[in-house]
Amino acid sequence: MRADPKQSPLDPGVFARESPAFRVTMIEVMAGLLSVVWIGVVVVLNWGAAAEGGGLIARVMNGLAILTPIALLWVAIGAARTARALRQEAARLQAAIDAMRAAYGDQQQRIAPDVKPALVEKLEELAQGHRGGPPIGTPVFSSQRLAPPVAEPPATVPPHPDHPQPALALSAPVEKAPIALADFIKALDFPENQHDKDGFRALRRALEDRATERLIRASQDVLTLLSQDGIYMDDLPPDRARPEVWRRFAQGERGRAVAVLGGIHDRSSLAIVAGRMKTDLVFRDAAHHFLRQFDRSFTAFETIADDAQIADLTDTRTARAFMLLSRAAGTFD
Repeated sequence: MRADPKQSPLDPGVFARESPAFRVTMIEVMAGLLSVVWIGVVVVLNWGAAAEGGGLIARVMNGLAILTPIALLWVAIGAARTARALRQEAARLQAAIDAMRAAYGDQQQRIAPDVKPALVEKLEELAQGHRGGPPIGTPVFSSQRLAPPVAEPPATVPPHPDHPQPALALSAPVEKAPIALADFIKALDFPENQHDKDGFRALRRALEDRATERLIRASQDVLTLLSQDGIYMDDLPPDRARPEVWRRFAQGERGRAVAVLGGIHDRSSLAIVAGRMKTDLVFRDAAHHFLRQFDRSFTAFETIADDAQIADLTDTRTARAFMLLSRAAGTFD
């Protein structure tokens, strides 16, 4: 079936601008009747004077006396129509603004509190496929503000000399080695693109560690929420702080003494984040959860990392998100 060439492929909705058709209202009808009556009255009253004749100036003045009231009447009618059209246009614009506000409010309410990005889900499936069933080992990054425990080999029971231990047919489970610091740092920066094999490898390795997995998921959640407002960490280069200041923060120092750690100073981004933390409950909960996870992981990381590794970690996307959210939340006040 041939499509109608006059049909528009796009429906602009409330933003459509229709050309109003000219409609004769009661005001125009009354104005026309008054004009005819006025002309008739003038003709009747001046019939005798017109028969007597007169000069050119008298005729011009008579014409102006006849046409001026009619012109003023129709000018007033035009002004009234224009004012009515402006009121209708203002009402249409107000309806469009209300529709935009309602759509934005619905979008904010539909945001689920347990956001789980598709990228992390896919990586979790890939990691599950490579696990093969062995239990996950003890993470090297502690969730408490204490030095991480030293990984010890699994305890084994020595065979009794009189009762040698029989050989079992079951294979011993493969122990997962603690995540390397280089992989931990690279995972916190996330892959650059779909071709970043090292980034995906480090991210899969980080998702196998329970403590690191919690930080990765919390970071992914806040980065996703920030991207909804057009805030991306690659656009926010921070002011670098010395590793010793980061160590003081890991050791529990807070306030203005470590305020230099909030190296993100973009005013528009800070204003947007501060506003969402006040009005958006989902965003505020996700931000505070991320800050807690980063604090715990970095506290354990600082005890085993050197200054160069601390400097590398503070340049990741996760660390930049920590700087932005901490400054917006008033951590350094």
